[in-house]
Amino acid sequence: MKLLKLSFLTLLFISVTGSKPAKSTDKLNVLFIIADDLNCALGAYGDPLAITPNIDKLAKQGRVFNNAHVQYPLCGPSRVSLMTGLYPDQTKSKKLRLYVRQTIPKVITLGQKFRMENYHSVRVGKIYHYHNPRDIGTAGHDDSYTWDRTVNPYGRDKREEYMLEGLKPRLDGGTLSWLQAEGTDEEQTDGIGATETVGFLEEFSDSGENFFLAYGLYRPHVPFVAPKAYFDLYDPNDFTVPQSSEAYLNTLPKPAATSVRSKKEQVDLDPALAKKIKHAYYATTSFMDAQIGRVLDKLKETGLDKNTIVVFTSDHGYHLGEHGHWQKQTLFEAATRVPLIFSGPGILKNKAAVEDPVELVDLYPTLMDMLQFQTPKFVSGKSLVPHMTATNATVRNSALTELQVYVGSHKAQGYGLQTKRYRLNQWEHNGLMSYELYDHKFDKAELNNLTDQKAYKTTKDSLRSVLTQRIVDANKVPVGLGLQIENAKPSFEPRRFFPKPK
Repeated sequence: MKLLKLSFLTLLFISVTGSKPAKSTDKLNVLFIIADDLNCALGAYGDPLAITPNIDKLAKQGRVFNNAHVQYPLCGPSRVSLMTGLYPDQTKSKKLRLYVRQTIPKVITLGQKFRMENYHSVRVGKIYHYHNPRDIGTAGHDDSYTWDRTVNPYGRDKREEYMLEGLKPRLDGGTLSWLQAEGTDEEQTDGIGATETVGFLEEFSDSGENFFLAYGLYRPHVPFVAPKAYFDLYDPNDFTVPQSSEAYLNTLPKPAATSVRSKKEQVDLDPALAKKIKHAYYATTSFMDAQIGRVLDKLKETGLDKNTIVVFTSDHGYHLGEHGHWQKQTLFEAATRVPLIFSGPGILKNKAAVEDPVELVDLYPTLMDMLQFQTPKFVSGKSLVPHMTATNATVRNSALTELQVYVGSHKAQGYGLQTKRYRLNQWEHNGLMSYELYDHKFDKAELNNLTDQKAYKTTKDSLRSVLTQRIVDANKVPVGLGLQIENAKPSFEPRRFFPKPK
């Protein structure tokens, strides 16, 4: 906090003395890194197999949040929430293929706010929703108001889609698919993205411009593509795949059971095939980690690490066989929980992880506070700055996630509440389609639904009360947001032409 206040005093001095505008050495910058479909299978989060040395190093140098959750376990809605500091019930964005301004046209996005503060706002790769791999090389569902400059990397992984192995032909982004690629890191889309991000860091180091630099990776989202060397890091026999019985499904509300059986080709995978797929996910994660390492090395080399806040996260979690499910779109922890790491000046480092629940909508107001900017009144998230400077701080007691699941033709609305110890999932208003209750002290895997257990009635009632209020708050019309458009139609753009490879 002292360093953050020092930044503010420096700015005050400049304004009083009439000196030239502050350069990057006077104010804090932000390097924002977001992975796609990354769960907490990282060394820094205790995974014994994951080889992720660069993210692990970043974690030691900063503040790790061990109980961070997304607001919607699906790419498009989650990213809109993150970039606006609003809940999906407020953004009205709960589908893919929606541009942020289709539903909230007057919103000031995170990157847009930095532009208003005379920062250079830059995007490399995927920040808003992109169809992956279809939209690689394009602007996807990007928002032009957010950025001064954008780069859409395009690598050989896009050109070599025909080489993929997968469960369902011609559905490379919608099902499990993978490839041990030939060539170098720098030929892959995320490798090109790292090269471009490194170039921007060099530019800002030379120019002294203040920046909000967002590097969005496409991996480890399917297809799981990485150079063969990253597959060679692992022994496939070391991987195990969680088991769950069909009898367990009978203990779940219908929407929850449907959510983990939504992709029929992924149910009851052959054990050897399941290990192969998990192996591919970990290999792709290690490849992603290496690209992040290239960027962080350049940050240090330029000296920008001394006045740059680094934020690392993912758009949602990912099932790797938990509850018999692969991919996302559930209200289980595997889909809602994500890594979240802050590192930089004034931030505690090498301390025990924060175990209190936090939300990705908190990222927006946190950065505003850290840089001494005024947070827009419409933002619903809470600043996590107290956690950056003290080990005993408390900001939240719960995290809220929502999801809509089709049960037949009916769209069931679900909400999940995560505390330090418990998860309560509610399906439909007032639990008309029942509840799930899990005690993480005894059941971290969330396999024992306690909703009907008499011993947990008081706990359930208390959590229901909290959840009810959280839902009310998440539906409040934000002050100053302006128009909210319900039921906007997704944009089904034609398949785009891709740039000719160099």
